[in-house]
Amino acid sequence: MYATPIGDDAELRPLEVWHAAELLANIDRGREFIGRHIGLADVVRDLDGARGWLKSYADKRGADAGGLHGIWLAGELVGGLLFRAWDTASGVCEAGCWLEPAAAGRGLVTRGMRVLLDWAFEERGMHRVEWYASSANEPSIAVARRLGMTREGVLRENYPHGGERTSTEIWALLRPEWPAARARAARSGH
Repeated sequence: MYATPIGDDAELRPLEVWHAAELLANIDRGREFIGRHIGLADVVRDLDGARGWLKSYADKRGADAGGLHGIWLAGELVGGLLFRAWDTASGVCEAGCWLEPAAAGRGLVTRGMRVLLDWAFEERGMHRVEWYASSANEPSIAVARRLGMTREGVLRENYPHGGERTSTEIWALLRPEWPAARARAARSGH
């Protein structure tokens, strides 16, 4: 299977149904950390949950409606990047991520997303990539900034998570903005 190096002995690879046990182990290692801001930790509770979630993305990929990539560090799955929504006709997609705590702070998400943004804009012709993050999720917001995204607004208390209503920030990047944003991100070392 193909893999794209993203530095620090890390690589980006497709994340597929047959990786269910690896995904479950990844979520188990970071369940509390990952679950602070996103519902993935609630969905992937066991092997069947991992398989089901991965199959949903395999189905999205087959319908050209989304995609999923894992981040492997020294041969171990430590997180992932995804296109949660993908609409070729409108040229708009939504990107996202998760990462276990041991892999955080290394720039892996930013470097991996640069690879996927290149693909989305240059190969697939997308016009807009959106990034939704809890207002309390500072690492995710930092990724959006490093990628050169613009904060477009806040959906106040729109998302019930962990028994509370959380607010969601909307960040986005347009294809004409990407070359300059990519150059800035490359200079920053992430």
